[in-house]
Amino acid sequence: MTITQQPRSCAPKKKPRHRTASKPRPTPTHHAESFDGLGLPPELLRELRRAGITTPFPIQSATLPDALAGRDVLGRAQTGSGKTLAFGLALIARLHGGKARPNRPRALVLVPTRELAMQVADVLMPLAKATGLWCRTVVGGMSFGRQEEALRRGVDLLIATPGRLSDHVRQGTCTLSDVGFVALDEADQMADMGFLPQVREILDLTPKTGQRLLFSATLDGAVGQLVRQYLIDPVEHSVAPVTASIDTMDHHVFSVARADKHTVTTEIAARTGRTILFVRTKHHADRVAKQLRQVGVPAVSLHGGKTQGQRNRVLADFKDGRSNALVATDVAARGIHVDDVSLVLHVDPPNDAKDYLHRAGRTARAGAEGTVVSLITPDERRTMRRLTDRAGVTPTTTTVRPGDADLARITGARLPSGEPVAEPQPGSRRPAPRGRAGRKPNGGRARR
Repeated sequence: MTITQQPRSCAPKKKPRHRTASKPRPTPTHHAESFDGLGLPPELLRELRRAGITTPFPIQSATLPDALAGRDVLGRAQTGSGKTLAFGLALIARLHGGKARPNRPRALVLVPTRELAMQVADVLMPLAKATGLWCRTVVGGMSFGRQEEALRRGVDLLIATPGRLSDHVRQGTCTLSDVGFVALDEADQMADMGFLPQVREILDLTPKTGQRLLFSATLDGAVGQLVRQYLIDPVEHSVAPVTASIDTMDHHVFSVARADKHTVTTEIAARTGRTILFVRTKHHADRVAKQLRQVGVPAVSLHGGKTQGQRNRVLADFKDGRSNALVATDVAARGIHVDDVSLVLHVDPPNDAKDYLHRAGRTARAGAEGTVVSLITPDERRTMRRLTDRAGVTPTTTTVRPGDADLARITGARLPSGEPVAEPQPGSRRPAPRGRAGRKPNGGRARR
């Protein structure tokens, strides 16, 4: 390894690592002005500059010094806060100079969904390549044989979902005894999706002396138990609130007559900008997307009933601006991490406060501004009030009808063209709609 930074004075003295039920210790957060003073290898610094990334986000400048010093780190931050680079840079820096043996990855990133794994890989693969490391993904819905071949060639940094990684372990195509570094991303979502038993099995197969980095928006319940069981004397950094009441996010509740709900939904979806519409079922997602296309709104749907290839194409169309409205279910949307989503619309109310926060977190990412709108009928007002109270949100409630000035002022709603658009096909090159949806994420800069 070329990282020579020594542990800071707060690091424990050298002694055998052992599992204790130590409580994470919050640490003051200091925001660095650049990556240069954080102890990263020169190759990583050059790649970051080449990608136009020069100033660390708060979660990055907070956690990187401790992670590079070998500490177990607990990062408490919402999606869109720059967590991928926070743990990714640390792992790549600590792996620098080593070489993986066949079928034995040296570092592991566990994420809850295939889509998130792909997006993490998009960010970390160029950085790993710049330092001569191999970074690969192991996720469900993709070729097991190709993943087996990649593992056999040697993988330094493996990005995986718990289910598929467990399959490889059982088949003997992946051994975790060389994994010296593990990062758990979106740990609260893995808990919500029932993956923690598999996560524990995986962690039990990695060396107990290994370094653990855990990132989560919340630390309640099962995630807290995971921290106590697997992290040693962790240092905690919290840079974001655990509610959606952040300065760059506006919350609104639109009270609509049941007969007007579809038309209001259509006018909002026809706005200029990238919009995610949430519904409860996959059939409703397909139906709403089809109805929007019929009146001229380039819309696509995302849900668990689609194949991985279809899901990849849907997200690619949404990211590239060929579709500016994405209709999604809660489960499928757990892998949506797309910059420049300026509005989230709850067509169907969320089931609980946690789902509200998860949906809302698709906008106002990385300091950008965003709007969250919930459509309710008059009989749903009391339920929505209780839900937003639990989420720590105080929304502005407005009664709207199709064509209202308030509807346009708050969301940019407008009448659709009325000219049907076809569903994007594989390889299609339909021009991107004008406006924010046609811009590259984050103003053309590399995602963090």
